[in-house]
Amino acid sequence: MVKPMKALKLIASMLIASAVSLAAAAPVYSVPLKDIKGKETSLKTHAGKVILVVNVASKCGLTPQYDALESVYKKYKGQGLVVAGFPCNQFGGQEPGTNEEIQKFCSTKYNVSFPLYDKLDVNGAGRHPLYTLLAGDGSPFPGDIKWNFGKFLIGRDGKIVSRFEPKVKPDSDEVIKAIEAALAAK
Repeated sequence: MVKPMKALKLIASMLIASAVSLAAAAPVYSVPLKDIKGKETSLKTHAGKVILVVNVASKCGLTPQYDALESVYKKYKGQGLVVAGFPCNQFGGQEPGTNEEIQKFCSTKYNVSFPLYDKLDVNGAGRHPLYTLLAGDGSPFPGDIKWNFGKFLIGRDGKIVSRFEPKVKPDSDEVIKAIEAALAAK
């Protein structure tokens, strides 16, 4: 008979090995990123979870989507959803602030608790490698990002499963159904 603590350790090591295996298999996890505070990181920290990647902006007509993003994150994070916000200033200069200003705005105005990352470019010659994977020629959903609050859903296996245009609200039936399906996939 296996002792309970030994069994828990075995299960934990199997889960860690599974997450490491996923990280090695999915290119999206290997893209170097910086968090909103400038610390080196990657999406590997979310391996095995469903990730909703969103390019965000503080001074946009769609900025109120932060409320819905936070609500969806809170509702599903216990099931394995992560919302990942990537500030971008490429659309009408609607994200002009520093990372510190962006973080303060998001936390005080919208109570954002989901991870925010370093400001980056989603289109053009300076397109960040993450967005080259998400929207480049090799993506299942290629094409330039049209505006702030474009959304990509990444499954637990690190593969891109859906793309939603900026005006599609994070709490719309379309997005919720895709999130729930991705969370149900094992």
